[in-house]
Amino acid sequence: MPIIDQSFRRGDFVGGEEILAFEKKVSQLCEVKYAVALNSGTDALTLALRLLDVGSGDEVITAPNSFIASAAAIVHLDAKPVFVDVLDDQNIDPSKLEGAITKNTKAIMPVHLTGRMCEMDEIMDIAEKHSIPVVEDAAQSIGSKYKNRPSGSIGKIGCFSAHPLKNLNAFGDAGFLTTNSKEISEKAKLLANHGLKTRDVVETFGFVSRMDTLQAVILNFHLDNLEAVISRRKMNASIYSEILNPKFVTFSKARDYALDTFHTFVIQVDKRDALKDFLASEGIGTSIHYPIPIHLQPAASELKISEGTFPVTEKQSKRILTLPVNQYLSEEEIDLIAKKVNYFFEASVNG
Repeated sequence: MPIIDQSFRRGDFVGGEEILAFEKKVSQLCEVKYAVALNSGTDALTLALRLLDVGSGDEVITAPNSFIASAAAIVHLDAKPVFVDVLDDQNIDPSKLEGAITKNTKAIMPVHLTGRMCEMDEIMDIAEKHSIPVVEDAAQSIGSKYKNRPSGSIGKIGCFSAHPLKNLNAFGDAGFLTTNSKEISEKAKLLANHGLKTRDVVETFGFVSRMDTLQAVILNFHLDNLEAVISRRKMNASIYSEILNPKFVTFSKARDYALDTFHTFVIQVDKRDALKDFLASEGIGTSIHYPIPIHLQPAASELKISEGTFPVTEKQSKRILTLPVNQYLSEEEIDLIAKKVNYFFEASVNG
């Protein structure tokens, strides 16, 4: 790619104009004052919580059906993840939040799963009532909107991943955080770069969480195409919505006050594993996001949360299946996949 060649010729591998350009572009996209380029979405979550002084003995409320990074970021700060169950659309249930708040609650971390934003008005009302900051885990929701407000612009801090599988993707690990706080953005940049105030003066003990310049080059290129990527994924999702038989298949319906970007297209079905095997036999790859809830993972055993504690999450984990929805698929391919799903269930009913 010519843009990569240019970066090589400049010898621009850490920092530089491409990083600044990316931060400016992404802050405009997310309609916030500041963005900080980082090396992963996980580091964005960890730094965000650290910047809110989350530490030993503190609690952070989040959902148990996310990718493990959501909870890991909390645990790595010696804090405790406190889970609450989710709604039918897999996003955190705001009605469960107040019952989980204690004197130790330091932050609330809703996860915008599948590119669908949580019910942020309800979440923010509760957070403001209790003076608790909100960190949006927006790893899967770049470009999504809730009541005309972009993902990453509603909470105190938004945390994004630009992993190769995301709608906005780098050629390796990358991430960033968004905020309207100048203080948070400056501290994030400091922590991400060894705590260096200047080349020779270390203001605080920091980390190496910088985004590689090469990834910024690629992301700046992909940002120009993001709208088309989201548009194509929305079209593919709409085809599924029209064809999949609601007698056998359920999925989250569009809301007139929100824009979903379909990082994944997740259905909920009976006989999930059998359907997955059938589709594989037809040459159609699927996935499960995620088959084991975080609270039931071996890594979470010290939390001592028993099976049955979060019934909606646990039921969904046995029924969810992610169908292909990426922008490279044709309408004909999406149509075929949907019809194969319908055929599986119709054939099982008809014997």
